[in-house]
Amino acid sequence: MSVQQTIEQKLTDEFSVEHLAVENESHMHSVPPNSETHFKVTLVSSVFEGLGKVKRHQAIYKVLADELAAGVHALALHLYTPAEWQAKGEEAPASPNCMGGSKHDPAFKG
Repeated sequence: MSVQQTIEQKLTDEFSVEHLAVENESHMHSVPPNSETHFKVTLVSSVFEGLGKVKRHQAIYKVLADELAAGVHALALHLYTPAEWQAKGEEAPASPNCMGGSKHDPAFKG
């Protein structure tokens, strides 16, 4: 099972999902071809009712702890209640282009 499929399965199993999109955005970053390191997750669930942004993110990090420890470098999280999703026109924001940052990039001064 791919990392993307594992993420999808774990989130589906843990949350009462009304909408889920997991996009592998690794190709937009300074990583080898076919990497599974950068993901955009859009998740709509009534579970998020009454939870602030930090608590929502913590809930996702808890479920995906193994993946984060094993090579998933970045998660762009867009987490909504059904009402918030509807108010957004049922569309998540586009991800920005990679700004570099690889230790192999001469412009990176990390």
